[in-house]
Parts: sequence; C-alpha cells; structure tokens
Amino acid sequence: MVNRLPGWTGGGTRRRPAGGEDVDLELEPYRVELTGYCYRMLGSPFEAEDAVQETLVRAWRNRDRYDPDRAPLRAWLYRIATTICLDMLRGAQRRARAMDLGPAAGHGADLGAPLPESAWVQPVPDGRVLRLDGDPAEVAAERETIRLAFVAALQHLPPRQRAVLILREVLCWRADEVAGLLDTTVASVNSALQRARATLRTPPPSEPYRPLDEGQRSLLVRYCDAFQRYDVDALVSLLHEDATTSMPPFVWWRRGRAEIREMLLAAGNPCAGARLVPTVANGSPAFGQYLPAGDGDRYTPFALVVLTVSTGGRVADGGRVAGNGEPALITELTTYLDPDRLFPVFDLPHGPEPVELPR
Repeated sequence: MVNRLPGWTGGGTRRRPAGGEDVDLELEPYRVELTGYCYRMLGSPFEAEDAVQETLVRAWRNRDRYDPDRAPLRAWLYRIATTICLDMLRGAQRRARAMDLGPAAGHGADLGAPLPESAWVQPVPDGRVLRLDGDPAEVAAERETIRLAFVAALQHLPPRQRAVLILREVLCWRADEVAGLLDTTVASVNSALQRARATLRTPPPSEPYRPLDEGQRSLLVRYCDAFQRYDVDALVSLLHEDATTSMPPFVWWRRGRAEIREMLLAAGNPCAGARLVPTVANGSPAFGQYLPAGDGDRYTPFALVVLTVSTGGRVADGGRVAGNGEPALITELTTYLDPDRLFPVFDLPHGPEPVELPR
C-alpha cells in the first residue's frame, strides 16, 4: 500500500485560487476518518484503504480545482471518497457474516466449501479507522459504529442509502451538507434516510472494548486461560446462553451455549498448546491465535478471533465478573481463518510473545 501521494514532500500541498491567496491542502490528517467512512461503506479494510488512497491521489491531482469558498476541504474529500465507494460497490456482491447467509449448522455438519474473501465483512483494527486519543466515552461510542454486526447490517442497504445513513447518523452531518455532497435535494436525503432506517436491522446491543473496565479484563483473562488449556467447561461458562460462533471463510456457524459445548467436545483438542496475542478489532477485544509448529518451541499464525462482549444475563456457573456487578459474557466468537492477510493488518507478530491486554 502506497502511503504517500506522488511528489509528496511534506504534510500538504499548496494551490492558488484565481485571484486569491495561497491555500494549503493538508490531506494526510484526514486519512483515519476517511478510512473509517470507507470501511463502513465497503466492509473491508483492504478495499477501504484502496479507496482512501485513491481519494487522496485524486485530491492531489485536482488540487487546482478546489475552491475553499465553495466547500470546506473535509467535505470535498468526502465527496471524492463517496464517489469512489459508490463506483466500487456498483455490481459488487454484498459482504456478510455467516449468520446472514443461512441457518445454523446442525449436529455433525461439516464446514463445507469456503467462500471467497469478497463474501465476508472483514475485521479492521480500531486504530486504522478511529482516533483513539479522544475522550474515552466518545471513543467507546465510536467503537459501536464499527462493530462487525453493525457494519454487516449496513451492507443490506443500497449504496446511496448507506452513504446517507453513515453521513447523517454516524458522522452527524446536516441534511443540507449531505445533499450538497450527493448533488441532490434535502428532501431526497431525508427520504433516503427514512428508507434506510426502515431497512436497517439493528444488531443487538454489545459492550465496546473498554480497556480500563475490570469486568471486561477479568473476562478476557479467564477466556485466555481457559482457551490455552482448552478447558471446554471453563470456556462455555463464559458464554451467553445464545452465543454464536463462526469461522469465515466457511458458512458454517452454531448458536447456543449447549451447541457450542457439543461442538468443542466433538472436535477433540485441535488447539492443544495454542497461544493468544491480544489486539482490538471493530471496537471489540480480539486475539491472534497461534498453533505449535511441531517442535514445541515455535508457533505459526492460525486465526484472528474477534469476541463480542455484553453485560446482562448469567454465566453458566453463576459467577459475576463485571466490575459494575453485572456479568460480562461473550455473545459472539468470530474466528477468521486468514492469518496471512489479516495478521499484517493488525501488526501481529509472526510468533506469540508475552503481551499485556491492549489499552
């Protein structure tokens, strides 16, 4: 991925409007928020970065056409990014999660044939799409808008409705600003927003990753310990009774604590000796999973595991681990079996190292 624009020698470039003074175009500071917007539109960190890179290249090449008297630089960049995303979505297959593609697998069902990467909503590191140095409450709220379930729900919307809903509901643009960006009317924007709201299947609530929350940290420590020992009963005790598990690129998935327990026991011990390295994906705790290479001293990347956590209900053994007195539970486990593509995106090491839970 190219991270600098052609001829880029500093933080921006300068143009002179007709009859006006020089204007600095500082483009790079917009990269993270534009990537977040394009990721919500496209459902893939790889496509989002391609779209943002093309946005910045087009802005640099067309810098002489930018007139600050007509629109702020941010709006101009979003206009370019929206055009690129809509072009990329023309004729594209809708990205989804396993739960969107068919019913839960029955007892003894095999994984089936894998689907191509383009079929799946792919995970993204929080730092690629969110500014994490702001107020913790605001960061937590923004993490809700990149949850896997929410991004997957967005993919059900037609592309222009998707853009309207993201701009209005997530980024809090005014209707007239969105109308100007899309070359349409305020009435049309409001109508598109109403249709998008009616279509959008709001995912169930979950807890965004809160690195300082003792309940979440306790849950994650218990999960790591149980997983690395492959203690099925201990693992199941941390699950919500309606928890789901899936393994892209396979359509196979299971729902329910009892179903997942049965699956784990039937699998034997395929992850014996596994190690986990923590990270954060889509506003949720995640782990790089490594399996022993065979000699006992080396490990190979195997999967990226994304956990969805919520409070409410009871863990199987009746325990309470959340700091606020409510039990913290795992409601969804998504195991992405594509370490070659995803580990570099998350800056995960080639082999496991002792790492504290990310803050």
